[in-house]
Amino acid sequence: MLKNDFFYIQSLSDDQGIISAVIEINPFHKIFEGHFPGRPVVPGVCMMQMIKEITETVMGKDFFLHKAGIVKFLSVIVPQKDKTVQAQIKYSEIENNTLNFDATLFKEDTIYLKFKGEFVAEYGIAS
Repeated sequence: MLKNDFFYIQSLSDDQGIISAVIEINPFHKIFEGHFPGRPVVPGVCMMQMIKEITETVMGKDFFLHKAGIVKFLSVIVPQKDKTVQAQIKYSEIENNTLNFDATLFKEDTIYLKFKGEFVAEYGIAS
């Protein structure tokens, strides 16, 4: 949905349940015309969607957000200044096609998002 338009994955690895990614945000995307004119920032919902899409890329399946246990927006991403950010997603698979995750979007010492919850594979049924 946003991948390869709003953001691009520059590097991606999965090491024993820890996804690491470097992503580049398109500072000229139409979203920034409305969020916010003259002072663009990445919408929080887009940060959450980026985590979901990075996870889907690694896992090779589509997910929906089943549970958002913790969602903390700690800093804004200004696309002209913070064009490249990093993602770290720790995950573990549990029953019923469910994936627990603990994700962070950051750049150096700045943390933009902390996001913990559960994704469920679209073909799965959560209990």
